Amino acid sequence: MTVHDIPLKHGRAADSIGARLSRYEGKGKITGAADYALERQLPGLAYGVLVPATIGAGRVLSIDTAALAAPGALLVLTPEDDLGLAQATSFTGQLAEGAFVPMPHEVRHNGQPVALVVAESFEQATEAARLIAVTYDETPAVASLTETGPEAGTLAEQFTVAWGEAEAAFGAAPVQIEADYHTPREYHAAMEPHGLIARWEGDRLTVWQPSQWTHAMARNYAEWFDLPVENIQVISPYVGGGFGSKGFNYGFEAICAFAARRLGRPVKLALTRPQNFTFYGGRASTRQTLKLGAGTDGVLHSIVLTGASETSTYGLWPEQIGAATPILYATPNYSGQQRVVPVNTVTPGALRAPGKSPSAFGIESAMDELAYAVGVDPVEIRLRNYAERDHQSNKPWSTRRLREALSEGAKTFGWSKRSMAPRSMRESRHLIGWGVGLGTFPVIRNYGEAQINVTADGRIEVVSGATDIGQGTYTILAQTAADAFGVAVEDVSVRLGDSSLPGSPVAGGSKLAGVMTGAVHKAATAARDELIGLALTHPDSPFHGVAANTLTVSQGRISPPRTESPSVSVADLMRAIGRDRLEVTRDTLPDNLQSPEERLRTWSTMTTAIGPTSGEESMHSWCAHFIEVRVDEDFGTVRVSRVVSAFDCGLLYNPKLAESQWKGGIIMGIGMALFEEGHVDARNGRVINNNLGDYLVPTNADVPDIKVISVGIPDLGASVLGGKGVGEVGIVGVAPAIANAVFHATGKRIRSLPITLTDLI
Repeated sequence: MTVHDIPLKHGRAADSIGARLSRYEGKGKITGAADYALERQLPGLAYGVLVPATIGAGRVLSIDTAALAAPGALLVLTPEDDLGLAQATSFTGQLAEGAFVPMPHEVRHNGQPVALVVAESFEQATEAARLIAVTYDETPAVASLTETGPEAGTLAEQFTVAWGEAEAAFGAAPVQIEADYHTPREYHAAMEPHGLIARWEGDRLTVWQPSQWTHAMARNYAEWFDLPVENIQVISPYVGGGFGSKGFNYGFEAICAFAARRLGRPVKLALTRPQNFTFYGGRASTRQTLKLGAGTDGVLHSIVLTGASETSTYGLWPEQIGAATPILYATPNYSGQQRVVPVNTVTPGALRAPGKSPSAFGIESAMDELAYAVGVDPVEIRLRNYAERDHQSNKPWSTRRLREALSEGAKTFGWSKRSMAPRSMRESRHLIGWGVGLGTFPVIRNYGEAQINVTADGRIEVVSGATDIGQGTYTILAQTAADAFGVAVEDVSVRLGDSSLPGSPVAGGSKLAGVMTGAVHKAATAARDELIGLALTHPDSPFHGVAANTLTVSQGRISPPRTESPSVSVADLMRAIGRDRLEVTRDTLPDNLQSPEERLRTWSTMTTAIGPTSGEESMHSWCAHFIEVRVDEDFGTVRVSRVVSAFDCGLLYNPKLAESQWKGGIIMGIGMALFEEGHVDARNGRVINNNLGDYLVPTNADVPDIKVISVGIPDLGASVLGGKGVGEVGIVGVAPAIANAVFHATGKRIRSLPITLTDLI
């Protein structure tokens, strides 16, 4: 038995939706019982090591494969090898033409894989990889966004948003704010490295790898190798940090699977820490210019946004800098445009709250500048510009308790004691600053599938291909099933993280909890009703012939409506009717998506996802962050000393886990504001700080007391049970709140992240 099959041990009856339970898999993780994908031990396992390019742009001319003579070496793959792979469908549902070449002769960025060495042991593979000698034809590289001008790249038409006459209204406004804001390249820096173990058995491929989306990855492998998707199984019971990076397949995975097929034995490939900075993309660097036109009372007349984000020379990933800007505030005139600039980097990807986080840094910093320009408190300026509806879609909000978040957050933080003037609050040699920042993330809806099993001993099993990346999927699905059956959570088992199990969308975009609680609720309700039906109709049931229209299921027992009548345990009923188990599978798919092709498309692409404004209302999660910083007047060091954040995320399926997610996002926001920045060598495009010693992230010593508050109410349009996303929204607005607090403490406005002591001395 694996730890993800072990029942919960909370011991309290009716631990259903809304209960503050600890994580289902927590004990397994802290005791080492949790079986992570790369810890799998297989007979005959060989080990792969990838060799990265050392130039920023150019072409591989030749590779000396003398490493094959090294002890234990089994295989060397280079750009000369034709892997015979086909293109796979992208997460957007698009299929490119031609072959898929994950290791091309053309070098498009420093760190790109140019060879794979496989050997009997990891140590032998590492040594053999060291012997690989590559000859290049090097060409000039554009290392980063900072090397490009304002008109570089192409206009992203899909992100062009406008209403009213924004430029004219800005020009006529009595108060004008215009400033440039910049966010650097950031990386996921997950504790668990990327990697996989690939094993072939004939034309069937099993892959163990950390995955946020097993069904999509299975489809990719199937299409790469031209096999039926049923021949592929991707297994990922646990994920040691993903933050968006483990929701997609990458070329190195195809290379490893090909090597395993050629050798006829399983191959394990785990990326080194530096390779985790270059073999897949982090958050793209962004720049934006914001112009706010307002009256002397601080009420907005116009917002004008222009800017750019970097992408690679061979792929497109726009970090949408206007994601939050049009919806946070009311304005009669708005214009937003974004350019996408190719540079010699790996294609960027999704990192917690993609687009929304850098977007909020710009608008929330600019709103603070507006507050000081007109002499209005930063909280009051936000209330004066409160958006009562979504001006971009011209639709009402489903629920938007952002005003309540500002009120409750300010009250708990003690905002009324704040003096307005910069440098007016201090303690000894520390300047004290208080800042506020708002955040948002859209509600993305989708469809899910779940299986509920009732076993002979009366236990309930939840089965789904959904993954738990640490956000609590195991726990809340157990709670949902317990709620439907009226049993204790300790009587529920959950099995997840396998593409052969019922379908699920990606664990990302803060959608999985809402989708899968809905699917489990539907399946569990159907299983309960089927159980009751068997109890009433089966000739061997103790309830056969009972004059009752229905029965109740609670605390593991089935009872007729009259309390004086005897009840029967579920286990006794199953024994009486001769059933070993009852299996019920349900999905939330509409009729037009029930064909095998549409079901596969739903589970493996984003094409059936429902956006926040696709109905009659605009659906989003919201938050307000209140942050205190202390700045050492002599050394310019900044420490976040206190955080109070209030959230509107609808119903919380498990408040304890939701609060943990919020706090995790806030901590990542502290990293964005004060620590995280990818440094790139302009000469060759090499990421200089490609390790956890030099790429700084917050540690325990950098994290203060964090208080989080829920002001949400159930939003039944957003999900079946009324929850909205909690995982992504926590980071949004944290960095500008810190930057605004730094301004309040020092009087210095920092518009480029991260904030360093050199900015303040």
